[in-house]
Amino acid sequence: MKLVICEKNIAASRIASILSKGSVKRKNVGSVPVYEFDYQEEQWRVIGLRGHIINLDYPVDYNAWKKIDPKDLISVEPEKKITEKHIATALKTLVDKNPFIIVATDFDREGELIGVEVLNLIRTYTSDFLGIKRARFSAITGFEIHNAFSHLAEVDYNLSSAGESRQIIDLIWGAVLTRFISLTSNKVGRDFLSIGRVQSPTLALLVEREKEITSFVSKPFWKLLARMKKDVSFDAIHEKGQFWEKEEIDKRYDVVKDATEAIVVKVNKEIKKEYPPPPFSTTTFLQAASQQNISASQAMSLAEELYVSGLISYPRTDNTVYPSSLNLKNILEKLKHSTFSKDVEEVLSNGRSYPTRGKKQTTDHPPIHPVGVPSSELTGAKKKIYELIVRRFLATLSKDAVAEIVEAVFDIEGELFESHGYVLVEPNWKAVYPYFTKKDTPLPELVQSEKIKITQISIKEDTTKPPSRYSQGSLIAAMEQLSLGTKSTRHEIIQKLYQRKYIKLSPLSPTPLAIAVIEAMGDCQVVKPKMTARLETDMDLIAEGKKTLEETVKESRDLLKKAMTELEKRKDHINSTINKAHREQNYVGRCPKCGKDLVIKISRNRKRFVACTGYPECRNTYPVPNSGMIIPTDKICKKCQTPVLRIKSKGKRPWEMCLDPECSRT
Repeated sequence: MKLVICEKNIAASRIASILSKGSVKRKNVGSVPVYEFDYQEEQWRVIGLRGHIINLDYPVDYNAWKKIDPKDLISVEPEKKITEKHIATALKTLVDKNPFIIVATDFDREGELIGVEVLNLIRTYTSDFLGIKRARFSAITGFEIHNAFSHLAEVDYNLSSAGESRQIIDLIWGAVLTRFISLTSNKVGRDFLSIGRVQSPTLALLVEREKEITSFVSKPFWKLLARMKKDVSFDAIHEKGQFWEKEEIDKRYDVVKDATEAIVVKVNKEIKKEYPPPPFSTTTFLQAASQQNISASQAMSLAEELYVSGLISYPRTDNTVYPSSLNLKNILEKLKHSTFSKDVEEVLSNGRSYPTRGKKQTTDHPPIHPVGVPSSELTGAKKKIYELIVRRFLATLSKDAVAEIVEAVFDIEGELFESHGYVLVEPNWKAVYPYFTKKDTPLPELVQSEKIKITQISIKEDTTKPPSRYSQGSLIAAMEQLSLGTKSTRHEIIQKLYQRKYIKLSPLSPTPLAIAVIEAMGDCQVVKPKMTARLETDMDLIAEGKKTLEETVKESRDLLKKAMTELEKRKDHINSTINKAHREQNYVGRCPKCGKDLVIKISRNRKRFVACTGYPECRNTYPVPNSGMIIPTDKICKKCQTPVLRIKSKGKRPWEMCLDPECSRT
């Protein structure tokens, strides 16, 4: 009997259906679906997990936060605990007789660790294995699955050790730092503050950018513009571009303000080819999704759904080069029978001779690309994500776009002005991948020495702008550049920062509490990317068999001990800084009874309410919804004189309420 271990039930169902050619029978072992069929003259069973069914945690004796010094946790060995007992029981039932185990989880660190965890669990049930093998695939399609099960590989224990080292290190760092910062600032229970090995330096990036924005001092500058006309109107700008002194631009303006003609001094025309974008890696995919107003977390979730449905390849990859083994023409033939048929025909008849390629090439998974066509029409954001991936794939197989670039120089009373023209002559890849800003700015046909009519000379005033805030896509790109997290976890880090109320998503910016947390930690290595990047490199070395899990975990513990020594010197500063910011972040307005601050608080039974900081002299309190984001509005209710709050809940329209429940009901 062969037992196939898949990461999720939906993957188990599809793989069983593919291997059995649809003749699979489903039965339940307890409450767990198991798929049975005969294949290659043997009985096969396929079971799906729920990701990790075994998780890492500290022994129960260490759960009392206030009784355990956080730094004592550094040396404590975590325990592995079965968290999905019904699946563990089903596995025990299935391996009574000499099993041949095939691990068919996702092929990456996390997937390999999930598979090895199950293998180690099964070893506690039986030691009589007929064999253990690994099925590696990058898409859940007929070809990929049959090929993977026809060429079974060995389980990569180095890869699983790399995943396990991350699990151990993140638990230790997260538990120690979270308890320390929460206890130091007296924020425990529901109000606790989360700190993590990757989370903190990522948050520091956002705080640093926010400080750059708030401290930015705008500087005025001026541009000298000439509007001209020959068949069509167009603009030219003084060759100097930006003038930083008003006196200077006024002097130049006085020279040209009454001019009625400009002389063409020079005209340069150039036909420029524009190379298509490279194939999607996880990072570039999330960047593109972000530009379509789809959050990184949602985009990744939808991509995973498309993957297990057999529509796209595995969405966690650093690769930007299609492997030579990938049958691109076969994918195009499939897409011919879809809504993209017209674009596919163009690519097949007039595409490039070789696909584009990016700078990163790996051997685990190919770049993200379509592998199938949906049997029924997709809708909503899932449709947008699938179309984005299909169109990127088609773009990588399309010819270069061709544009005409024109640069013209004009003489106006001895002052030189420049104008730039751009016209897309052959869209090619841009026709199939329209996710860019169209910038056609045609210039009329210009001839050297000819005179062009001037319709207006003007001065345009502007100011320098602060750096822009990160988008989710650009933050993920910055994280990748600094080796913060992995392709599989970066979007999760952003979501976690949001859930912890450290950031706002629209726009992506830190809250006052987040700024205080980062400032309170000062120059501690915890908020520096260098330390985290070093640990990421160590994990890569484990995967390559050049380092062990044990020595990497030991080194990380030593780093954490040094960090804790730094942080403990700042305990008073951390307490005062965070509590001040916490009060500011929870401020909703003035108490109508005594005039002191009203703030959001959490009761012992974990309910939110608004209370006056004048307690005990003023015992004024108000109930508020227990879910949703509470946003002060600076408005005061005309009837009851209490502050008006805006409540923003996921999936619902924001709505406003005043604090007095009696008033709200009238």
